[in-house]
Amino acid sequence: MRGKFARIVAVAVAGSVLALGGATMAVADGKGTSSTQAAGEQLLQMRTQLVDSAYSADVVGTQRALGQVSPLLGDLAAGQQYQIQSDARQTAASARDDATNASRIIADPAQAATIKQVPSTSPLQSPPPPLDIVADLLRTLIEKLTELLNALTGTPPPALQVPAV
Repeated sequence: MRGKFARIVAVAVAGSVLALGGATMAVADGKGTSSTQAAGEQLLQMRTQLVDSAYSADVVGTQRALGQVSPLLGDLAAGQQYQIQSDARQTAASARDDATNASRIIADPAQAATIKQVPSTSPLQSPPPPLDIVADLLRTLIEKLTELLNALTGTPPPALQVPAV
């Protein structure tokens, strides 16, 4: 009887260890977990909303999109709610900073002189006025969001549909 009970306990423990090991491997690369996949889908929607607003010269919509993406980027950068690789966390932190700076400049264009904007190497065209004052920040942010989407989902995200300017 004791031998049978010991085998049942051993099987249960082994199964738990295997399940925990598999879950740890899935979380380690940041791909495949349901919360990470959900964050990727949410980020894709936010990227689409940001691109649509910015390239349609919708200032209020762009500010709203930046305000919505910043908390998710903060969560990704913190690495507490979503377990992703450190380079993806750094990209999220940098993207959050870009979103914050872009939002600040849009709210007060005089802030543009106080924030260093690095020329973007993105092939995206600049958004139209009045959002052209944050063109480099927005293009860099969109590229970082695309990079993050790839890290979260493990597959290249759908191509951007940039409205004609």
